[in-house]
Amino acid sequence: SELIRGFLLSGMPCLSSCSPGLLALMAPGLALMATFSLPSQAGDRRALPVEKPPGVKGRTLILLDVNTKSPVRIISENFLSLQLDPSIIHDGWLDFLRASLMCLASFCLGGEGCTTLAFSSVGREIHHPGSLAISLFSFPFAVDIVRSDIALDKQKGCKIAQHPDIMLELQREKAAQMHLVLLKEQFSNTYSNLTLTARSLDKLYNFADCSGLHLIFALNALRRNPNNSWNSSNALSLLKYSASKKYNISWELGNEPNNYRTLMGRSVNGSQLGKDYTQLRSLLQLIRTYSRAHLYGPNIGRPRKNVIAFLEGFMKVAGGTVDAVTWQHYYIDGRVAKVTDFLKTRLLDTLSDQIRKIQKVVNTYTPGKKIWLEGVGMTSAGGMNNLSDSYAAGFLWLNTLGLLASQGIDVVVRHSFLDHGHNHLVDQNFNPLPDYWLSLLYKRLIGPKVLAIHVAGLQRKPRPGRVIRDKLRIYAHCTSYHNHNYVRGSITLYIINLHRSRKKIKLAGTLRVKIVHQYLLQPYGKDGLHSKSVQLNGQPLAMVDDGTLPELKPRPLRAGRTLVIPPLTMSFYVVKNVNALACRYR
Repeated sequence: SELIRGFLLSGMPCLSSCSPGLLALMAPGLALMATFSLPSQAGDRRALPVEKPPGVKGRTLILLDVNTKSPVRIISENFLSLQLDPSIIHDGWLDFLRASLMCLASFCLGGEGCTTLAFSSVGREIHHPGSLAISLFSFPFAVDIVRSDIALDKQKGCKIAQHPDIMLELQREKAAQMHLVLLKEQFSNTYSNLTLTARSLDKLYNFADCSGLHLIFALNALRRNPNNSWNSSNALSLLKYSASKKYNISWELGNEPNNYRTLMGRSVNGSQLGKDYTQLRSLLQLIRTYSRAHLYGPNIGRPRKNVIAFLEGFMKVAGGTVDAVTWQHYYIDGRVAKVTDFLKTRLLDTLSDQIRKIQKVVNTYTPGKKIWLEGVGMTSAGGMNNLSDSYAAGFLWLNTLGLLASQGIDVVVRHSFLDHGHNHLVDQNFNPLPDYWLSLLYKRLIGPKVLAIHVAGLQRKPRPGRVIRDKLRIYAHCTSYHNHNYVRGSITLYIINLHRSRKKIKLAGTLRVKIVHQYLLQPYGKDGLHSKSVQLNGQPLAMVDDGTLPELKPRPLRAGRTLVIPPLTMSFYVVKNVNALACRYR
């Protein structure tokens, strides 16, 4: 199963409701169709160039080998997970979770709205004083366009209602108006209350269950007692309701608690939040359904000095209470980002220092505790159109996946699958954006075992995810066991070329005599790096129909062929039948 956050949903294979060719992004056990290949080009048969002294210009043929004897890291099967912004409750998209979305993703409801989320079992809106949030204005449209979208029947399976185009058009208009409101709230740091009704929770859970996903729910941490301890009365109502329905849910408490004073005017320190988590754990243990439920937190923001102090206070009190320690990271301010920002190696490397800071604190208090990056986006402030949702953003995203895996982060949760901004993976027409296709390839091809690579002449010791000359980044994993097109023992490389010239890589060792399958992602259309469409090995990627993904067709390269990496591209290479010892067994 795969994971998602806030509502964090975790994926398993699509049910029979998915069309035959449909493969879910988060589905672990589905076959990759490989029935088509492009004509191969002539290989590069030149001898390896003699290494030149420093300062001498010349094209270098990179000799690449992989340590196939043992993995250097093993990450979770749920490593790549997705987040769904809580604005779907506000703006009405909750009523449009349908077959195409069910088979496209797993979800998480998180983000700033988690801090002001209240639960109502009778369907009426609650404006509780604990959040100190205000509603800017009410909207001139109906709250619910559709009465019922998903009905779960254990005997008959899942039935998903299809919506007429006119209803989708009305929903897009509604969502556009809500987008303006959410942006205004974001810039003014004043947030309106957000209420999850029992009916909404039923829809979300049924959607998750029908998709084979796991749900993780972020409870409201801003309902406080006069002594600033957590008021759990509303959470208890939700827990009891969920238990009465036998919903299998994991839990967390709040979102970016270090920013509560800035965002909501209410401050909570790390030790107090630790006490709140201890209280929540005790609450869960009193309810039989959730006595062994997983609990995650504290989901802090970027680990600056004050945030590290917050985390230390939390870990002292509740380090043993949570099943994984979580934090968030957004690379740049989406309001001022430029396309060239996504090509800067210095920006790509900012995450590495944060990982070390988090690991140092966690290992001090609870050595070996799992760590999640539970909320990552290429840009903050909702992102920027034709930038954070474009091909260029993929460089940051793929490098994030490689860096986190190589440094032992167990799960990464991408913000966001579908929301009001421009960091999402699917647009409001339910069409996948470039980072979606990148994520889909990652899930299909990459397994949890991370391998060390060795590049001749550029490093002395094998290291995972080694940066080669900064702008050429190579990572290696065992190929996913769930991809039945490749036998166990195969390995997958993924490569980011930020150079404005092509690079050539020659495989060495046992890899040099093996057939390679290439999956080269490039922008499609005249917009270049700003493009919202991509091509795979020269073929444009698009949905076949409303509920069917296209085949992801590899390009076979003959054994011994030099890998030619085009400029400013991302690519995956499956080296078949290596019989790697590290990859033979799960």
